Amino acid sequence: MDYWNHNVHYHPLVLDRVPSGCREALDIGCGEGLLARKLTQRVGAVTGVDSSTEMIRLARERSDGLKNVTFAEADFLDESHGLLSEGKYGFISAVAVVHHVEFAQAVRAMIRLLAPGGRLLIIGLARNRTALDWIVSGAGVPAARLNARRHGGKTDPEDMPIQMPAMSWGEVWQEAKRLLPGCRFRRHLLWRYSLIWDKPDQDEKRVAVVR
Repeated sequence: MDYWNHNVHYHPLVLDRVPSGCREALDIGCGEGLLARKLTQRVGAVTGVDSSTEMIRLARERSDGLKNVTFAEADFLDESHGLLSEGKYGFISAVAVVHHVEFAQAVRAMIRLLAPGGRLLIIGLARNRTALDWIVSGAGVPAARLNARRHGGKTDPEDMPIQMPAMSWGEVWQEAKRLLPGCRFRRHLLWRYSLIWDKPDQDEKRVAVVR
């Protein structure tokens, strides 16, 4: 089942940045599994994880017949359940997820799960604080209305958890630079930012130690 909303709008950005030859991907906060299903076209095996029982039920139902995707009901911050393997995933996506939890805790958990040399891509929300924030947000209104009409209206799966962001755009950028050195941060028109970070591989770490 396909649909459009402000998060789905950025799925192409996520898909375009999947590393070539990626064997395993993890979609955190997968919801009803739309992005995870799209990732199966580019990755050998995909795992979608969400803490919502209803979202995982829908994801499994709507992904029936796809053999290279699995879904797990779990909190990705909780290491005790053992459902997610440390350092396993060559690509991790998290769309509209990190504002539901503490930002630094979420990022550290993703770093732990990401394989050396893997890529993390976050599509997130932030809160307007400055006058410029409000101006940029206002500029997104016409584009959002145009896209909604073009796709038959904005839709969300039923029972999708909703949470307003607590951190401002500037706060997200400062924390991202601190936790993910070398990351690429960009603010987008439809009230989202993208955050891309490539985890150093083992060879790069050894070179850094020698230097």
